[in-house]
Amino acid sequence: MTWNPFQRETQDLISEGIASGRFSRRDVLGGLGVASVALMAGKGLAHAEAKEIVLANYGGDAATSMKESFGDPFTKDTGIPVVIDGSGPSLGKIRAMVESGHVTWDICDSSPGDSYILGRAGQLEEIDYSIVDKNKMLPGFDMPFCAGISAYSFVLAFDRKAVGETPPANWADFWDVKKYPGKRGLWHDMTGVLEAALMADGVTRDKLYPLDVDRAFKKIEEIKEHTIFWSSGSNSQQLLRDGEVVMAQVWSTRARILSDETQDRLSWTWNDGLLLAGVFSVPKNNPAGKEAMRFINSVLIPERQIAFLRTLGSGPSNPAAAKIVPADLQRINPTSETALAVQGICNDAWYADNYEKTFERYLELISS
Repeated sequence: MTWNPFQRETQDLISEGIASGRFSRRDVLGGLGVASVALMAGKGLAHAEAKEIVLANYGGDAATSMKESFGDPFTKDTGIPVVIDGSGPSLGKIRAMVESGHVTWDICDSSPGDSYILGRAGQLEEIDYSIVDKNKMLPGFDMPFCAGISAYSFVLAFDRKAVGETPPANWADFWDVKKYPGKRGLWHDMTGVLEAALMADGVTRDKLYPLDVDRAFKKIEEIKEHTIFWSSGSNSQQLLRDGEVVMAQVWSTRARILSDETQDRLSWTWNDGLLLAGVFSVPKNNPAGKEAMRFINSVLIPERQIAFLRTLGSGPSNPAAAKIVPADLQRINPTSETALAVQGICNDAWYADNYEKTFERYLELISS
């Protein structure tokens, strides 16, 4: 069992945005030039040729956006085509591909957790930080088997109408059902929830790891009867829209949408948020070799990072990009100077070592 906190969320966000009219396909591609996404038929695998890079993600409009934000500028710089395979780089698919000896992907839009598991099994290339400039990443985003190319956060979102003139400022407030009556929303997965529970119990965000699981579970038990455990990003939004909860822990990308929809009646705070990395990994013996590393390095170019923020709300992992984010995007940027100063950073290595055994206990706790 593995955890993928945000792996399908990018695709869902774009698809929902176009369907609702919140933004158009032109918005998704805006300002970056129009180019087609090459998706192969049959089994959905796009075969890498010499001097071609195949980037595997989960398809749909997210594939188009990623190609336009990252792929086409790289091709313009180098002449090397970037092909998007939207069939989904799950842990099982990557593992099967490497074990078969027929690797067709060069880069995978994966998760830190899967990357640790596959990397430790010898099924991913180590990121070559002589090519990928780790100085262009936030601390902790330079992981051994994946590189953090974007960022998002778990944040505390709330309904201003329900909570009154003094909104909740931290997880201690979230846990205080007397001060703020009403239902809460937490993820049915445990990533971010354990950290929130510990911060509510007095642990500072810089002292979270290694997580004290028993202490976190005890704190979750306190609030369980007041909590609805959401199953997807869209589900977390709907709970707040419908007034089923007065506050919830949600992804920052979803908090942005809710705020836009309601003129900030449904708002959020970055305080005690948990920052996570969106990552690229490279399968062992990928056809394009070191060009994959050069592509990853190119993704860190500030202008390309900002284009990705504008479309999806995923923040730049390059601090230099964060410094030049336009004023209209500052509020939604999880890696702005203001937001970073009050957030913790997820320790994915801890989850790689502890996820399976801890998650089984977590499910028992929230289901009982």
